Amino acid sequence: MTANREIDDILQRAADGGRITPEEALLLYTEAPFHALGEAADTIRRRRYPDNIVTYLIDRNINYTNVCVTACKFCAFFRAPKHKDGWSHPMEEILRRCGEAIDLGATQVMLQGGHHPEYGVEYYESLFSGVKQAYPQLKIHSIGPSEILHMAKVDGVSIEEAILRIKAAGLDSIAGAGAEMLPQRPRKAIAPLKESGERWIEVMTIAHRNGLSSTATMMMGTGETHAERIEHIRMIRDCQDLAVANGYQDTAVEAALEVGGFRAFIPWTYQPENNHLKGRTQATTMEYLRFIAVSRLFFDNIAHLQASWLTTGKDVGQLALHLGVDDLGSIMLEENVISSAGARHRSNLHELIWMIRTADRIPAWRDTLYNHLAVHRTEADDPTDDRVVSHFSSIAMPGKKQLPLVDAK
Repeated sequence: MTANREIDDILQRAADGGRITPEEALLLYTEAPFHALGEAADTIRRRRYPDNIVTYLIDRNINYTNVCVTACKFCAFFRAPKHKDGWSHPMEEILRRCGEAIDLGATQVMLQGGHHPEYGVEYYESLFSGVKQAYPQLKIHSIGPSEILHMAKVDGVSIEEAILRIKAAGLDSIAGAGAEMLPQRPRKAIAPLKESGERWIEVMTIAHRNGLSSTATMMMGTGETHAERIEHIRMIRDCQDLAVANGYQDTAVEAALEVGGFRAFIPWTYQPENNHLKGRTQATTMEYLRFIAVSRLFFDNIAHLQASWLTTGKDVGQLALHLGVDDLGSIMLEENVISSAGARHRSNLHELIWMIRTADRIPAWRDTLYNHLAVHRTEADDPTDDRVVSHFSSIAMPGKKQLPLVDAK
């Protein structure tokens, strides 16, 4: 109970599984007492996941090129075409990194890269089929609507044709990449050459219709307003409503189905180094945590909520587990894009499991679709591989030094 009856009623309705409006979500985000907000969000988590399990993943982000024509102002990773520091990895190097990832227990790879002016659908067909042929056990959770629009434009084909072709080539899941901020004003300010938020949603809708599920993301802290943050999740919830209405997604079960729809929502915070925005605005820790809780209350139709300890820090990531979060993300064996902009948080497998267990949760290793591969109910169940450390080879460019990341210990 709080001193505000209206806020009490909204929190109670959401905690009971009812839907709240964007206007009500904004009121909670800006006015609700923090502890009451967190308690309501965690009530939803406890009802949805009464087993008290929090999941994690082992994966690797592999970059195939840093050449990009989009030039987003928040990105420190890209290089313009013909730039002296531009590069593209050959298939042999990509497969080598996939093999290393499997050796360390990875079940998923995220293939990410810039919008290379020459890379159309055929390039991605070759990329995905090459990885699947060499390592059929790996799930390919990769690219996003921006890359799909780009490849379709390069080859002059429809969005649907591009999606069907890359799915047939081996793409298992679409990443929520490229969402950043979906509302028009902040999106134009940080990525004026990127597609509109409405176009991003359109591509996801087509992908869901054709049997591809995905994640959804949001980047906080580039000057957007509180209302624009809420508008972002409104657009995503409306898209998911369509998937549920058409039978592409069923959020009544814990494990996401192998059909279209959003499996999880993942908000993360803008990193300020080496990019044109130069950190003039950033989201505070409290803004992030409050938004995590509001997201759990707002998304009555998306099963999972993931905390981004990579951008916010491990202490904030662990605290988010008390605000409705049921997934702590991954031990990313390699990550270069966000790290290039200043993310310095590292972890190892033992520490990630410890973070979950000391938050009074049960750790579980999951796959891309949130199926549990191993549940660590006691310390005796924990894995023993000391090699599983995030960013063990965060070297995007051959011959460059490893990024100066904080020691996991």
